[in-house]
Amino acid sequence: AAALNDRGLCRYLRVEFAAALQDYAAAIECQPSFEVPYYNRGLVLYRLGCFDEAMEDFRKVLELNPQFEDAALSLKQAILDKEEKQKRGY
Repeated sequence: AAALNDRGLCRYLRVEFAAALQDYAAAIECQPSFEVPYYNRGLVLYRLGCFDEAMEDFRKVLELNPQFEDAALSLKQAILDKEEKQKRGY
């Protein structure tokens, strides 16, 4: 799971989002209790504007590890950005 997560991170940094999402999903499948791939997948989904899916992943991270501060901050930001997007009508 860690190796798949790391490969996903490399792909994310190369802006290969679809491949990164596949790696994170595979890491989660291998080890569903590993919170980091959920967080990383949430970041990719957030960047793609898929706020609901990103928030789902950030919430899962916090369920697995309530002390994961970056996930809490990312969740708050995704909520704010989703609200802003809705206000603007797109």
